[in-house]
Amino acid sequence: MTASIDFPALLKIGLGDTLRLRLAAGVADPLARPMRLVEVQRDHWLLHDGRQLHRARCDSALAADLQAQDETLAVGDWLLARPDDAGACGTTCRITCRLPPVNQLARRVHGGGRLARGAGQRQVLVRNIDTALLVMGLDGDFQPRRLERYLGLLQGAGVAAVLVLSKADTVAPDRVVQRQAEAAALLPPRMPVLALDTRLPSTAAVLSGWLQPGRTLVLLGSSGAGKSTLANTLLSAGGPAGDRATGAVRTDDSRGRHTTTVRSLLPLPGGACVIDTPGLRALRLDLDDAAPLAEVFADVARLAPLCRFRDCRHLQEPGCAVRHGVDAHRLANYHKLLREGAPAGPGPQRPAPPAAAVLQRQRRALAKAWGKRAARP
Repeated sequence: MTASIDFPALLKIGLGDTLRLRLAAGVADPLARPMRLVEVQRDHWLLHDGRQLHRARCDSALAADLQAQDETLAVGDWLLARPDDAGACGTTCRITCRLPPVNQLARRVHGGGRLARGAGQRQVLVRNIDTALLVMGLDGDFQPRRLERYLGLLQGAGVAAVLVLSKADTVAPDRVVQRQAEAAALLPPRMPVLALDTRLPSTAAVLSGWLQPGRTLVLLGSSGAGKSTLANTLLSAGGPAGDRATGAVRTDDSRGRHTTTVRSLLPLPGGACVIDTPGLRALRLDLDDAAPLAEVFADVARLAPLCRFRDCRHLQEPGCAVRHGVDAHRLANYHKLLREGAPAGPGPQRPAPPAAAVLQRQRRALAKAWGKRAARP
């Protein structure tokens, strides 16, 4: 089976070293071929084998196994599929296995009504990502609190990121510098921030360090931020223009419409691939603990030991170094994200802990995570 795997073709759709080693070790089904899930539709999946698309259906045994684990397939998944009969998208096939993902980006969603702390179902957005391009417009789309929320999403998944401030051509140069400085003050150490006119062909050259063969990037951001425009620019590097639909934004608040309606994995000319995603109307973090927020709110964790009380919640306590040293809007967002990250609730035989105790555990976890981070060379 290993000898028949077309590794150069799979490299074009993001086959990284970890998954390459798994495939090189062999697979249980000798008739199945490795493919990648590139798009999820209502009634079918689209897979890519590095050379062509395949319309796919899920094997009943795999479907039952995924349902038992409360899991679903998501764009970016690496799968094993058996070729079937001829179809409209090259061939049709049957998905028999999902390879264990390296990572995933997920959020909490609900079906209606107000969402209680920790409640809601997990919705996986994408899997097996090397780098996230977090796109935020330099117009009215620039929102520090939203940026903190996206950073929490990425830190929780352990995904490296680049902040792309789009529409640099629409604002004055001094405003660009100001926004870059504001964003850099919120970012974890060593996270790049780039201000670009994403329509320019030079954009691909600026991002070339993250566009190496075998790498998978995901575009994240609100509707109208310029994700699909950036995708088109990357698709057209050295070739014809990309054809991702784009749309104008409202002039009063710079918000856009959902021109991208499904997540799609797109192979790029240079050998990398990018996943274009719809803008998220709501992004509720899916965190098992507060440790990932230590990188996002490092200033809070750094100042917490200076508070008068060891169990300070940074709310109304006297002598709170955090309240005096952190912007009030940023601190309010910290508390909000911390509440969202609280556990979903008690087990069937366990009473629910008081909310204050839950949040205190979260804060201790964050402080512990900061201590480990500060100890790194």
